[in-house]
This record gives sequence, C-alpha cells and structure tokens, in this order.
Amino acid sequence: MPEPAGEFLSGRTARATARRAVDLIGALLFEETSAESVRQVLLSHGEREPLELAAADIVRLRATARELLPVFGAAGADEAARVLNSLLARACPPRLTSHGGSHAWHLHVDSTDDAPMDEWILTSSSLALAVLLAERQQVPGGLCASPRCGRPFVDTGSGGPRRYCSARCATRERVAAHRREGGGPR
Repeated sequence: MPEPAGEFLSGRTARATARRAVDLIGALLFEETSAESVRQVLLSHGEREPLELAAADIVRLRATARELLPVFGAAGADEAARVLNSLLARACPPRLTSHGGSHAWHLHVDSTDDAPMDEWILTSSSLALAVLLAERQQVPGGLCASPRCGRPFVDTGSGGPRRYCSARCATRERVAAHRREGGGPR
C-alpha cells in the first residue's frame, strides 16, 4: 500500500501547502536564492528525491512566488479572493492522482503528473490558500509588519490577526517601540 500522501485536501494539508508556499516565497524573494536552497525547502515539505532544479526552474519559481505574494498583502478577503480567482483561472479541473500507485490518492489541479514545478506550485498553493480563505472568511495570512522584513506568513490561529512573520520580528519591533517611548537602555 502506498504511504499517505500528506497532500490535499483537508484543513491540515491545506495549511501545510500554504506554509510550503510561504517558505518558497521566502526562499525565492527574501533570501539569497540557489537551486539547492529551493530544493531544501521542497524536501522539508515532503517532496521526494530525486529532485533536481535547474536555473530556469528557479527563474520560473521566482515568477510564481511574485504572483502568490499579493494574496498575503491583500487588504481583505474580497481582494485576496480576486487575486486567488485570477490564479485559479489558470488551474486545470481538479483530478485525483496516485502518481502511478507510488502515493496515496490526492487532489491535483495542475495539467499532468509531470507538469512543470512552477505550474504545480502555483496551482496547488492557490487552491490551498483559497480553501483557507473559504474556511475562515479572511485573508489566509499576511505580510510581516516589521519595516525591516515584509515576509509573508500563514495565519490560521484562532486569536487576533497576526502582524509579524515570527516571534523574532515581533520582539524586535516591541523593543524598538519601547526604546522610542523612552524605555530604552540608559
């Protein structure tokens, strides 16, 4: 029996796919990018070996990351939905695949099991983000409020909306605000 795919489509896997999108956007747009760094992100999110990426793949994946980023910067659910609908218009009808029996059955919205990596990332990420928007009726994430950062993040918590991509950015901004208010070291 093939191992569970860990892929679409339940809330848990939609969140995991959205986190993969955020990590790829970070690696492609906010860090020094190499084929190896992107490969490591994909492997950390369950992609299997052999996984080879050429320079042309990185160029296409960077363009994909630029297309996904506005979802996280949307001012509200309506704007995020418009962006996602535009991206989903390029997806293919949903289909089930087991990749020839090597995976458990799971949903794909790319053209074929051998579709280019950028097509697969764009369509699967868009679908995951759309599921999260539909579940919570709000933008599925945001952009870090730290002026020195701006990285995207997934927000699936039950509390108030997140403002920062990490505890590190939140702490840095709280310390800076405290110092601006006169509470800094003397």
